[in-house]
Amino acid sequence: MNKKEFVTLIPEPAISRLFFADTRFAWVWLVFRLYVGWFWIEVGWKKVLDPLWTGDRAGIIVTAFIKGALNKTEGDYPDVSEWYAFILETIVLPNSAFVSYIVAYGELLVGVGLILGAFTGFAAFFGSLMNMSYLFAGTVSVNPIMALLQLFLILAWRVAGWFGIDRYLLPLLGTPWHPGKLFKKQTSSSSGNSSA
Repeated sequence: MNKKEFVTLIPEPAISRLFFADTRFAWVWLVFRLYVGWFWIEVGWKKVLDPLWTGDRAGIIVTAFIKGALNKTEGDYPDVSEWYAFILETIVLPNSAFVSYIVAYGELLVGVGLILGAFTGFAAFFGSLMNMSYLFAGTVSVNPIMALLQLFLILAWRVAGWFGIDRYLLPLLGTPWHPGKLFKKQTSSSSGNSSA
């Protein structure tokens, strides 16, 4: 049997291409990006400046948050699942000071990446990962809407940073399946050196 017989390519719908791959829609993603990015910069910057997050008392707020989440594991319909409570209790709680720094600077970096439109897909992914972590810990707040907006930014990663650094960065770096200009030059120069 031919290897191609096992491959079925389903074409991308036109509406999906329009929303998530067409640069004419980049202005919509710019609005999403700036809104979500500003949110992360605002909350991250406050944490970076707070000694309970990144100072000599780092970890106090994370510890209180984790203990509160662990209290939500009781009852017939707990807000926090047992498997997530296990992660919080055995990994996060003993390393609360380190996690405190990761959260504070992580939120800030996600915001900066989104505002600048640099590595937009990655920034949105890590932002939504934080939102999902907070949701798993039983905290609703703005997390569902932020996670949803970032999901759309992840889907639109090819054009979400068009009005930003990604417009130049993505063609330069490329993707794992399609090397950019930077790596094409290295490949052609290394192959030229091997033939000499």
